[in-house]
Amino acid sequence: MLWKLSLTGIKGRLKDYIVLFSGLVMASAIFYMFESMASNEAFLTSNSILGTIVFIFRFGSVLLGIITFAYILYANSFLMAMRQRDYAMFMMLGAKGRKIAQMIFIETFLVGFAATLLGSIVGMGLAHGVNALLVSRLNLQITHYAAFSSKALLVTLIFFALLFFVAAIFNAAAITKKAILDLLRETSTPARLKQRPIWLFLQAILGIGSLAFGYYMMSDLMKFQLIGIGAALVTIVLGTYLVFKSVLIAVLSALKASDTIAMKKLNNFTFSQLSFRIRDYTQMLSMAAMLFALALGALTVGLGFKNEIPLMAKSVAPYDLILNNAQKADAQSVTDLHPTLDTIYSQKETDDAVYYVKEQFNEHPLLAPKYDENGVDSQYRQLSGDVIAKDLTAQDALREYEVAEQRSKEIRLVSLSDFAAIEATETSLRLIQVADFETSYAALHTLAEANQSENTAEPIEANFSQRVFVYDTYNGMFSGFEFMGFFLGIAFLTMLASCLMFKILSGANNDIIRYNMLRKIGTRTSLLKQSIRKEIGVLFLVPGILGMIHVLFGLKMFTTLMRDPYDKLWVPFSIFIALYAIYYSLTVWLYTNIVLREDK
Repeated sequence: MLWKLSLTGIKGRLKDYIVLFSGLVMASAIFYMFESMASNEAFLTSNSILGTIVFIFRFGSVLLGIITFAYILYANSFLMAMRQRDYAMFMMLGAKGRKIAQMIFIETFLVGFAATLLGSIVGMGLAHGVNALLVSRLNLQITHYAAFSSKALLVTLIFFALLFFVAAIFNAAAITKKAILDLLRETSTPARLKQRPIWLFLQAILGIGSLAFGYYMMSDLMKFQLIGIGAALVTIVLGTYLVFKSVLIAVLSALKASDTIAMKKLNNFTFSQLSFRIRDYTQMLSMAAMLFALALGALTVGLGFKNEIPLMAKSVAPYDLILNNAQKADAQSVTDLHPTLDTIYSQKETDDAVYYVKEQFNEHPLLAPKYDENGVDSQYRQLSGDVIAKDLTAQDALREYEVAEQRSKEIRLVSLSDFAAIEATETSLRLIQVADFETSYAALHTLAEANQSENTAEPIEANFSQRVFVYDTYNGMFSGFEFMGFFLGIAFLTMLASCLMFKILSGANNDIIRYNMLRKIGTRTSLLKQSIRKEIGVLFLVPGILGMIHVLFGLKMFTTLMRDPYDKLWVPFSIFIALYAIYYSLTVWLYTNIVLREDK
């Protein structure tokens, strides 16, 4: 009988349960995916360039676990808000509290565990897609990759089963301890805001001051180090909460006090709706703002590392392609590159020296990396033939473009006539730049590998002059961070938007009566929908704006790891805002269908 009542209850609110169920499926799918990556030891050990990021994947699983816990709390409140009136009716009809508790336990655990099973299957599909992503998007060659991991599946099932087991016990205990009237009328009484303006002002000052201090600590982590991270975390969380608690209340009060604004259309009703449970929303909005910052920050940093790879390779290797003995290279393949810079230097090699024509370097100076106190500079040195002939440091720069077997020999720059008199085979050193390195990557890589195999026994990984090999090295180092940042960002976004959505929807049933009253007195449905869009828009927009501010200041922490963490910032912001807008639209649609449902 209990199973029948539980299934009937789920069937009766199938649309609402689908929303809850789909969110839980995505949560468990993302958790499984990260666990499968972190627990795939054969994959990590056989791919050395990715082996160092095992800790990062483990850390990501822990973060997702924490966020998932908070997410399930809000999803759980959504579930209870949907069903508590039904439970109260069962009690009024004489059902025993113990039986109600059993029914609640069955519903909560059944929905949660079914979502976990389906989510694990979806996670396997996502994990399978990782292989194609790493190979095609990140240009990596990987082996021993397996989308299915029994260890990851076991960890996911146990973790979520424990969460839902605890949630089921908590739900059962909470419902049976409440009086029937409390279940029927819970959250329908507004929380009165009785705060003095001076106290709100002091909270606002303290909150803004805390944020400013946290931003300052993040701006110079080289100086403050771990203390700076800890202090920034505490002060930013505190500042976020205080700003929402004070500024949001003050702004709403000011808007309601302005007749010009409040009396326009349904603005006063909208402001009242926002003020209705503002204390509860303050905690939720603070958490949403922090999650927004973590999600957008992870996505921004992940894509930032991807943008950083070609910049780092370019700063270390001025030329896109180096051709030793260039006369042997495939001329048509080089022509197809459409070089923007194509410089050829003549060479002659003897047993103890490599000879070059000074005039050629004077006409086309050699480009070499330029170093400053912070490492490699973005600008290049231009070395003329006169400079190379006299400066040993400049000769070392030229030596980097030679094959390994030549680097032990002396470099001599001579006039064109003297060069012609040297009895040795003439070869050429050809240095090329193209318009778009990443677009030409495949062709450049083919030519660079051919040049390496034909001219030297030096292993590719030891060649730090060919830009494609430098790019591969940095790509191997940072592609894991890019991948991690991207999926952490999507995971955090899913969690925060779902938490926000479920928090809003959990109070929707209690708002039905207010919207029905407005409809009965003749308020147009279009105005009611406009009010809903504004109300939910504020709840999504406010944490989003503060989260973006957190990210803009937080990127200062990565200035020591990336040359420009703000490069192409619009890309991750645009992606994130688009995904966030989808969640907003979905929440508006669901909320509207609940509060303006015709049968209500």
